[in-house]
Amino acid sequence: MSGMIEVMIDSIRVHLMAPQRVVVLKQVDAERYLTIWVGPYEAEAITVALQEVEMVRPLTHDLLKNVFKAFNARIIRVEIVKLQDDIYYGNIVAEADGREIHIDSRSSDAIAIAARAHVPILVHPSVMETAAVEPDQDMPESSAPAQRTAPPPLSEEASDRLSVFKDFIEKLDIDDPNKDNPDSPPAKT
Repeated sequence: MSGMIEVMIDSIRVHLMAPQRVVVLKQVDAERYLTIWVGPYEAEAITVALQEVEMVRPLTHDLLKNVFKAFNARIIRVEIVKLQDDIYYGNIVAEADGREIHIDSRSSDAIAIAARAHVPILVHPSVMETAAVEPDQDMPESSAPAQRTAPPPLSEEASDRLSVFKDFIEKLDIDDPNKDNPDSPPAKT
């Protein structure tokens, strides 16, 4: 445990173009963030725990927490111990009969357990060094807006396809929309 970096759940973000969610972990004593892609069910499990929503029946992570309790094991902390091939590896660390037990876990499940058990989330320094971001350092120094460049010229085929729309627009009489209906009030200009 020595040397591990404590983080807290900062937020859960939704990727609008995919069914993926991102859990954003913030380092407790610094402005450093670690983002972990999780599935929608895992994100929901974490969100339910953070919002302390009372469920009629235990969800999977609640069940696991209850199993620890039934066997007189106490969850001490969860750890994110490794990042390999874009996969985060986690541990659930419990204490039973005076000894510490490390249980291999997906990082998303470990985070969901930590949210329910109200225990610390610790990250190995090598994971933070590899994957964490610091907003001030990762932003470009220049705040000048990006220069707009002209779009590339259309191919002849694309121009032909767009000509149909050009013909349609040219035939529209947008100067007086009530031209064909003499009873309607004149258009305001």
